[in-house]
Formats: sequence, C-alpha cells, structure tokens
Amino acid sequence: MYTLLRNILFWFDAEKVHYFSMNFLKLICKINFLKNLISKYYTPADFPVTVFGLQFKNPVGLGAGFDKNAKYLTELEALGFGFIEIGTVTPLPQKGNDKPRLFRLPKDKALINRMGFNNDGVKVVAKRLKEWQYQQQATGNRQLIIGGNIGKNKLTPNENAWKDYEICFFELFNWVDYFVVNVSSPNTPGLRELQQKDSLRKILSHLKNLNNQKANPKPVLLKISPDLNEEELNDIIDLATEINLDGLIVANTTITREQLQTKNHNLQSIGNGGLSGKPLAKRSTEILQYINSKTNKQIPIIASGGIFNADDAAEKFNAGAALAQVWTGFVYEGPGIVKNICKSLS
Repeated sequence: MYTLLRNILFWFDAEKVHYFSMNFLKLICKINFLKNLISKYYTPADFPVTVFGLQFKNPVGLGAGFDKNAKYLTELEALGFGFIEIGTVTPLPQKGNDKPRLFRLPKDKALINRMGFNNDGVKVVAKRLKEWQYQQQATGNRQLIIGGNIGKNKLTPNENAWKDYEICFFELFNWVDYFVVNVSSPNTPGLRELQQKDSLRKILSHLKNLNNQKANPKPVLLKISPDLNEEELNDIIDLATEINLDGLIVANTTITREQLQTKNHNLQSIGNGGLSGKPLAKRSTEILQYINSKTNKQIPIIASGGIFNADDAAEKFNAGAALAQVWTGFVYEGPGIVKNICKSLS
C-alpha cells in the first residue's frame, strides 16, 4: 500500500511532499481516536535500551533534518520512534538555500539535499519544545527522547562558531535530552572545516565545560562526516577520548557520487548537496567498525546511513552501534519502518 502511495508522491517536488505529508498526518492526529489507532498499529512492543544514561523505549530514532523545527513530535511518536532528533537549529532563523534543494534518486534509494540549515531559530524552537514538554507532562506521557542538533548560522565566521553553539546549548538545555554538535553538513559553506581538531576542540571543550557546570548535565554528541580520511578519524577519536565526549553519530551525508545508478546528466542537473540513503550504508558501517576497534567500544555510537530494514539495522548493531537513526529509509520504506526493525530485534 505504501509503495503505491510513495510512487504517486514521488511525482511531485520532494520538499513540498514532505510538508504536505507531515501536515496531513498532523491533521489526522488531532482526532484522538485516529491518533491512537495509528499509534497502536505502528508502535512496536517496548524494547528498552539505556545509552548515555538515558532510557530509550526502543533503539530506532529519526535523524535530524526531518523535523527541523519540532513541529511534528506527537505525530512522529505515534509512528513508534524511540527518539527524535530535532534541528539542525541555529541561533537566528534561516531560510536556507534556494529551492529546489531536496532531490530523490529512486534507482539508488537515495536523496540529495542542500537545505542549508533552514529553521525557525533557536528561540522559536525552544518555545515549541517547552510547550510540547508541558503537554506531555500533563498527560503523563513523557517517554519519547528528544535530541537537539545544533549548528552555526551561515553568516557567522568560523572563528566565532563556538558562540553560536553556546547560544543554542543554553536555549535548548531544559527542553532536550541530549545534544548533537553538527559540524559535518556539506551545505553550509566552510562548516566542515570545523571538524579539524583544533577548531573542534574549541567548540566541544567549551560546551563540555558549560555542561559540567549544570546540576544535571546532558549528553553531548558529535555528528561526523563519512568523508573523513583515516588521519581525520583518528583526530576525532583522540579528541573524543581527551574531553570524554558522550558519543558520536556516524555519519552525516556524503559529497561523493561514486557507483551510483542514477545517470550522470541527472546528477549534474541536480548539482551540489549531501547524498544519503543506501549508497552511504557501506561507508558508515566501515567508520563505525573502525571507531569501535580503535576505542574498544568505549564511545557509544548512533548509527546513521543506509538503514532501510531489519537487516540494515542488524548490520549496524553487529558493528557495535548502540542506537540507530533512519531518515532516507523512512521516506522510501514508510511509516512501518520502526516496527519492522524492532520486531526483528526482540
């Protein structure tokens, strides 16, 4: 059924379809009977796991970029996700890059995006999260773990990037369960330069110091690029160990276009952007295995990249992942993806 619906939706602009679909789901979920019906059908049996000191009702989450502005948490929870990562959020609102900026590659089960951290700004997102949290507490339904993926504004120079991450940290602190520092998106000019060891140390050490001053510190994670070479990965590992980073997300989108089935002239017409989906599966698993082998699995890792089904998830967990995130797989496989993956884990 979903395959037929997906084929119809794929006739239309990808970004417009995304918001149309989520707003339609939001409308349906306003009717409690229908929301409960959706939740009953799509939510898997609890498969609790504890990572970073947090208990997740199941280990399958939704990656950042899908619900950038924390508008659809109730609806996504009804689809069974164990955790949702909102953002990437920046201090000031951003329109992002020019449209169109999200493209499907059906032959490769992939997406290319160059969104550019489009978001409503951290104050608006924090207010939305606060209202959602209070609503959850009022109904006694506080189970969904929320991650806050934070970044810098496009116009902020890299030498001042740490200030943007600090602003987002303070604004979101009371309303998210963990933080993810995003310095690995290919769609903000110069951002990936912040993955260099000295630049990254400045940002992460500062956030860790601020965090340690809190009565209830939150886990701080780093999302890394799949395009790092071995030396750069070693630098990340050394730094993560040095500052006692709480975890990593492996990995963000890639700028490579190797061995794709999509014709080259189509790729040329799409242009720049980060590639996600099946073509990323092998590389993200290789990095996951490499980091675990170098650290003896001492750094918890959320696997991201090419997870479409139970076998894909099992590959990541067998490689040492503590949790898994989907995004492109959710687009291609539909709302049953969490239940299908969790069913094989139990």
